[in-house]
Amino acid sequence: MTDTKPAILAVDDEPEVLRAVQRDLRARYSGDYRILGATGGAEAQETIDELAARGDYLALIVADQRMPQVTGVDLLRHSMTAYPTAKRTLLTAYADTEAAISAINDVGLDHYIMKPWSPPEELLFPVLDDLLDDWQAGFRPVFKGIRVVAQKWSKEAFGIRQFLARNQVPYRSVTPEEDDGRALMGAASAEIADLPLVCFPDGGHLKRPSETELAQEVGLHSQATGTTYDVAIVGGGPAGLAAAVYGASEGLSTVLIESEAPGGQAGQSSLIENYLGFPKGIGGADLARRAASQATRLGAEIVVPATVESVERNDPYKVLHMADGSNVACKALVVASGVSYRKLEADGVDSLVGAGVYYGASTFEAGSHADRPMFVVGGGNSAGQAALFLSRFSDQVTILIRRSDLSDTMSQYLIDNIDATDSVTVRPRSQVVAAVGDSSLDQIHISNLDTGDVTVEEASALFILIGQAPKTDWIADTVELDDRGFLVTGDDVNSPDNWNVGRDPLPLETSVPGIFGAGDVRHGSIRRVAGATGEGATAIRFVHQHLADL
Repeated sequence: MTDTKPAILAVDDEPEVLRAVQRDLRARYSGDYRILGATGGAEAQETIDELAARGDYLALIVADQRMPQVTGVDLLRHSMTAYPTAKRTLLTAYADTEAAISAINDVGLDHYIMKPWSPPEELLFPVLDDLLDDWQAGFRPVFKGIRVVAQKWSKEAFGIRQFLARNQVPYRSVTPEEDDGRALMGAASAEIADLPLVCFPDGGHLKRPSETELAQEVGLHSQATGTTYDVAIVGGGPAGLAAAVYGASEGLSTVLIESEAPGGQAGQSSLIENYLGFPKGIGGADLARRAASQATRLGAEIVVPATVESVERNDPYKVLHMADGSNVACKALVVASGVSYRKLEADGVDSLVGAGVYYGASTFEAGSHADRPMFVVGGGNSAGQAALFLSRFSDQVTILIRRSDLSDTMSQYLIDNIDATDSVTVRPRSQVVAAVGDSSLDQIHISNLDTGDVTVEEASALFILIGQAPKTDWIADTVELDDRGFLVTGDDVNSPDNWNVGRDPLPLETSVPGIFGAGDVRHGSIRRVAGATGEGATAIRFVHQHLADL
């Protein structure tokens, strides 16, 4: 490889425009990227081919649409083979808008920028900053990071890999049979009984680490630095992250406590296509990363992994008793702990979790079962998004649903996309009754709910996305819940015996003054990412009202 810096390629057939683009790009990005230029689409195609032949990295293409012979869209299409993950931007005139929008689906266009883009600080750099941040998040150069040595279907190793992946810590997994695995075990004086073995770039290692040990080693903070905050937020999904952003930005001392990883259930979504402002959609992990970075930059403290076991009311404070024995006190509490997928009650499922059976769907899990039969259980949006995502890895993806069709449970845009995808099949009136396999999943047994017939299907992976169980066990003894365990808030709160302030519960406030609910954990929420972020932000408004009464 001739240069370790990734490249940004600017393309325009007008020399003056090209110079202007390169000038602005160099002013902003030359510290981290090589800025290359090409006077036309044909020259740019040659440049891309040369970069690929040398094994160089290409992060971003900024191309004019109106070029003779090879248009901007033609060039971006050409780049997809050699650089499928590069970010693609068109410079367009007003008349090119329709072509640019079509290119979102045609060539994976990430953004189009109208000419002129002056001042670049407002019209160019914010767009490119986001695109390059996204590219860097998925950038995998020559690997010098964490390596996990474990047998392929180890449940302990699955938990470690899932923890690292969800917290966006790069790692590589190797087995003890591989040369790298044997070498790493030798250096750590590790035996098979010591696996999983986590090896760090500095030569350090952990044998069968707990999540807390792993978190400390990779730089996550699993304990709050303070003892008392204006507002504590439990749960790091979209609602919790939005509350953290708005709480911190409005001057409140803010701590967010998350038991697994920022993003919550939405963070496991492969692609959220109906979130405002992202015409190409956004991955749940990307959204979580951006929101967590934003909250931290504004002053919120994020504690992960950390678990709240119970809440003690000690007016005007709420005291959170943590699983590690520590306590965190707050004047206001936002409960945004979200929901989890309900467990599938079928023979053999529990024993194969992490070895072909998964709750949710991620790139790691999908890649482990590429080109083999995959099944998705569930008829909601998360299941539809997962099936479309999995179709990138296998042409044998089947959605199993108990209903006759998807119309009552899934958004129409997802139904249309599934109908248009040949590799995804919907199998109605079907229920998994057994999962079979020795070290990993081999087969599933599917019952037809109309006839009672059971068929045996070859299956490499089973992804379960069914129902929603609120995560409220830790606060059930403190606030009112509905009959399904969701938080009751606002006008739905019954007249509480322990209500001791001279006002009715505020919208989003629970049966305890100063404890608010936001997102999927709340009774009556709309179960959408945009709704959750809106509730998280709105909860902070009511937090201010509560604090003013103290």
